[in-house]
Amino acid sequence: MSVEHLKGRTALVTGSVQGIGLAIALKLAEAGCRIGVHGLASPEERDLAVAKVIEAGAPEARFFDADMRDPDAIGAMMDAAEEWGGVDVLVNNAGIQQTASIENVPRETWDAILAVNLSGAFHAMQKVLPKMAARGYGRVVNIASVHGLVASVNKAPYVAAKFGLVGLSRVAALEYAAAGSKRSGGVTVNCICPGWTETALIQPQIQARAAEFGGDRDQGIASLLAEKQPTRRTSDPSEIGEAVLWLTSPVAHNITGISLPIDGGWTAQ
Repeated sequence: MSVEHLKGRTALVTGSVQGIGLAIALKLAEAGCRIGVHGLASPEERDLAVAKVIEAGAPEARFFDADMRDPDAIGAMMDAAEEWGGVDVLVNNAGIQQTASIENVPRETWDAILAVNLSGAFHAMQKVLPKMAARGYGRVVNIASVHGLVASVNKAPYVAAKFGLVGLSRVAALEYAAAGSKRSGGVTVNCICPGWTETALIQPQIQARAAEFGGDRDQGIASLLAEKQPTRRTSDPSEIGEAVLWLTSPVAHNITGISLPIDGGWTAQ
């Protein structure tokens, strides 16, 4: 797939100092995008993430540290990104999760998860979509989750937020469907819904399960995923990045309002 269309454009990826967000930023950098890296990170983590996207091919990179629980901070970040050159691709990836039964979810946990995973995406989209429409091209890709399509126990705030993100994306897709043209690329809003993906967050679970099979990592992963993901294979974060890259293409001008599962058949059951 040609990625010439991204050269000279600007992408802002929230939650991109590590994991899926960083993998997406790297793919967009390889395609020649200027990259807005975002996260709550130490100076060392920030500098490393920025260096990685520059090394991958980004002609320029800038770090943003907006707290996604704070609408004013998000607004300031989006204004700064607009002054920097305007956001052509917005990837709302920032997210948090904490498990507990409904009766045991603290109020502050509910509020924080909804704020970061759902409201933060809304506030960023509200600022950027009108500007994308005025330019005739824009791509919003919201990293939802398989839990935006199906539920699991002990994840009420996370599931509620991700289901909400899927619904929000569909509304935005409809409201901006007629913006731009086939020639300009149009404005699209889509969700990607990953299942089990190999990030640092799941490594302890993989190692613990592998230990049950004499250290065999592949068997450990298959066992861990057996209940949910029929392929019994994890996705690599770079594969999520490739999906984002595809959605930015001009040929994807009529792909809007979708929720793309990358889940090894989880939601097909």
